[in-house]
Amino acid sequence: MSSGSSVKKYTMAEVEKHNQRKNLWIVINKGVYDISKFQKEHPGGEEILMDVAGKDASEEFEDVGHSNSARKEMLKYKIGELA
Repeated sequence: MSSGSSVKKYTMAEVEKHNQRKNLWIVINKGVYDISKFQKEHPGGEEILMDVAGKDASEEFEDVGHSNSARKEMLKYKIGELA
């Protein structure tokens, strides 16, 4: 992103609408992620992601203890931040 562009902001209400397999968003540490295309790749399985679809998954994400490589990988799915 260039310094002149602003980060897209989403409300929790907007995130909550994206709770289907083909349209799956989650919030992790105030970042909003569109993980629709990541589900099949998720090492823990798709169902774990469906359990947090359209929700703030920060606690679940941190409880698992994701690796630094997982944290780096997720950046490509970030679409904005929670307003």
